[in-house]
Amino acid sequence: MTGYIPTLEQIDELHRKIAPSKAAYELVHTHCVIVATIGCQIVRRQNALFTRRCTLPKDAEVPPTAGVTGGHVPPRLLDEHLVLIGGLLHDIGTYRVFKHDGSDGEPLKFSKKRYILHGLKGYEYLLDEGVDESIAQFCRNHTGVGLTREDVVRQELPLPPADYVPMNLEQEVVMYADKFHSKSVPPKFLQVEAYTARAERFGGENKQRWLDLVAKYGVPDIPALAEKYGMRMI
Repeated sequence: MTGYIPTLEQIDELHRKIAPSKAAYELVHTHCVIVATIGCQIVRRQNALFTRRCTLPKDAEVPPTAGVTGGHVPPRLLDEHLVLIGGLLHDIGTYRVFKHDGSDGEPLKFSKKRYILHGLKGYEYLLDEGVDESIAQFCRNHTGVGLTREDVVRQELPLPPADYVPMNLEQEVVMYADKFHSKSVPPKFLQVEAYTARAERFGGENKQRWLDLVAKYGVPDIPALAEKYGMRMI
């Protein structure tokens, strides 16, 4: 470990330090809170499946855990606190890809051309702030359902050719949880079917990666979350 693991208070400070406006902070930080919430729900489900793997018949159905249904038994217990931290920081780089950042009162709008850079921007920002690499990777490795070097080259993305994919289960959970909520203005929740349609736009292989994640981690109770946060759902 070469950096520090931020506390919840330090995470909020990291957001406020880089946010160009109150409106930008509220949009991005709220999204991160929601993704962290979904991620922790998924971890509880995974850990419930893991701890009950030896006590239930192989074909037995485990009741929903933290609102999450389905999912496969993981190879180990997952670190919920790590997912919480990663979820709260994963999109911190989006502050640096606004086209209109709200600083002069204009409506928020992301730059479509530069948005793909937000993961790398967040990764670099956290490293510059002394945050440990293991945490900064949550920013770098959460875009889409994982960007491979081949994806970057084939799609001619404005990123250094490299793999931008989760390095462990916790990073993968945050990447997956992120797909259920959008920072569109106004923000909204997405159900499995809605993101399936988005994933399919990038090809059948991309769609299958998404469906594999759904099977692996189960389905959160998105209607309940949309109601809790008073946001629309598609």
